[in-house]
Formats: sequence, structure tokens, C-alpha cells
Amino acid sequence: MLSKFFDPSRIKLDLESRTKEGVLGELVEIITGTNSGYNKQELLEAVTLRESKMTTAIMPGIALPHGYCNAVRGIVGAIGFSRSGIIYDMGDENPVHLVFMLLMDDSSREQNLRVFSRLLEMLNSTSLEEIGNLVNSRQLYDLLCRF
Repeated sequence: MLSKFFDPSRIKLDLESRTKEGVLGELVEIITGTNSGYNKQELLEAVTLRESKMTTAIMPGIALPHGYCNAVRGIVGAIGFSRSGIIYDMGDENPVHLVFMLLMDDSSREQNLRVFSRLLEMLNSTSLEEIGNLVNSRQLYDLLCRF
């Protein structure tokens, strides 16, 4: 199921940004780079608006920023991994290493709950260390395909 929303071209295992804002921009750039029909500013505003309401750091080392934006059809996602970590404003000093970004239109609200559930299932069965040892985006994509 997860392979429908992510593909290897939207997975980056060496994020350059070290701040939440930078990473959100970097992941939006990845999404707009694979589909020139998307408006980068509109996507960034959607995910930033959601993030301003409550942090999307969901477990130690992992964040799931997401937003609703009718500029996309269905659900589209990007994944980033940072070996050194990202300051994510979670209220503690622990960095985030793995970021799953999802953008979806209003008609996908119900389906996004299933996507979140599958991501949590994958994260509960796979360690951050295991993901950090992957050497290319295809390997992470293959892991997603199992869920």
C-alpha cells in the first residue's frame, strides 16, 4: 500500500537541512521536482500550516509532517533521512532523523488514516538504525513495499 504514495525518486537518504523549516522545504522541493505541475509555495504553506498547529514528531527520531492541499490529487509523499539529525522543535533536545512528508487533497482524509497506520506498522517493526544502514533510496522503497 505505501508504495502507491512514495517512489524512489522522492526518497532522499542524505538530507542537507538541519532545521525543521529547511527539511520541509527540501522535501517539498523533491515533490515538486518529480511533478512540475505542483506549486512549491502552495505545498509548503499547506504543510507549514499543519505543523504550526502541533508538531508532527510522532515518535523518537521520527516525524510525519503532512498537510491538505487541493493542488495535489490523492496523496503524494516524500521521505528524507538525516544521519546527523534535525532540530525539530519537539520540546526536547532529541533530533529527528527520519521524516515522512504527506500532502493530500480533501477527498483523501479517510485514506490518509490508513497510510498513517501502515507507516506506524512499518516503524514499529523496523528500527531507525536499520533504516540508517540503507545505502540507497531503492532499498527504503523496497522496505515500504512490504507494508
